[in-house]
Amino acid sequence: MEKRKIAVPLVCHGHSRPVVDLFYSPITADGFFLISASKDSSPMLRNGETGDWIGTFEGHKGAVWSCCLDTNALRAASASADFSAKVWDALTGEELHSFEHKHIVRACAFSEDTHILLTGGLEKLLRLFDLNRPDAPPREIDKSPGSIRTAAWLHSDQTILSSCTDLGGVRLWDVRSGKIIQTLETKSPVTSAEVSQDGRYITTADGSNVKFWDANHFGLVKSYSMPCNVESASLEPKLGNKFAAGGEDMWVRIFDFHTGEEIGCNKGHHGPVHCVRFSPGGESYASGSEDGTIRIWQTGPATVAGDTEPSAGNTISGKIKAGVNDVTRKVDGFHISKDGKAERVDASTDS
Repeated sequence: MEKRKIAVPLVCHGHSRPVVDLFYSPITADGFFLISASKDSSPMLRNGETGDWIGTFEGHKGAVWSCCLDTNALRAASASADFSAKVWDALTGEELHSFEHKHIVRACAFSEDTHILLTGGLEKLLRLFDLNRPDAPPREIDKSPGSIRTAAWLHSDQTILSSCTDLGGVRLWDVRSGKIIQTLETKSPVTSAEVSQDGRYITTADGSNVKFWDANHFGLVKSYSMPCNVESASLEPKLGNKFAAGGEDMWVRIFDFHTGEEIGCNKGHHGPVHCVRFSPGGESYASGSEDGTIRIWQTGPATVAGDTEPSAGNTISGKIKAGVNDVTRKVDGFHISKDGKAERVDASTDS
């Protein structure tokens, strides 16, 4: 009988309500970092490799819908239902700026050069805040046809993409003119839009479809139908040969980019998956769920002592726990072993 392959994720506790957004920093001199947004109003920063909790940003009074880190992972930003977007010092957790809005803010993104914070939300406005002059009024782009769900930069900060909560399609805006230059058509509202690390592709999730678009010529490159409605999708950043998707069936699946074939299925969440993102090196990917947890899954082949059969590309065989000590200490609801590693939960008790 063939040995069954079981994915054993790092499970990151700490949020008390659903996790709705995840964002990895680029690789920095200090490693890379993962920030999470939750309806509990408190974004959290973690070591991107181990999942170890670093700190919690406290100050919002409503659900936080979006979060991001700047290129150097020195500042964080968050967009909230309390009608504000905040910028934080990612080293100290101190609030640096709070930008007031007139309605719920659903999206935020730092420009590549880190000088501008982009926000969008239920006001149907894109706002650009100059972080060098935080007291100056923001520039506003006001032609969005619906409430803004996602927003991101591309083309070295010359273009902005946005999607709407209640309308299909992704709109691409020329930053200089403030005009829509292209619309990527989808049948359902786009719940996730990611620009690939090399700038070649835009990955979107709409309804039960994951689509890949040419980020320079805007043509549709690939379109795959998923087994269920998916809320988020992410392309592996180094080889670009696989992608992750998660949605309403609570599973995190891996697919072959070229064929759309399912090559991995990770079970463990106890609620719909709201967000999936690959780490900047592609060695792992994280998922955030309605169940309030973040799970970090191994991408590459990995073996357990005494097991010479690595599973197919994205899982670990058998039941293991990371670290050499079984004794753990708990910090703000987050399990850390004595050697500082996040606890791997036994797959037999958490499936």
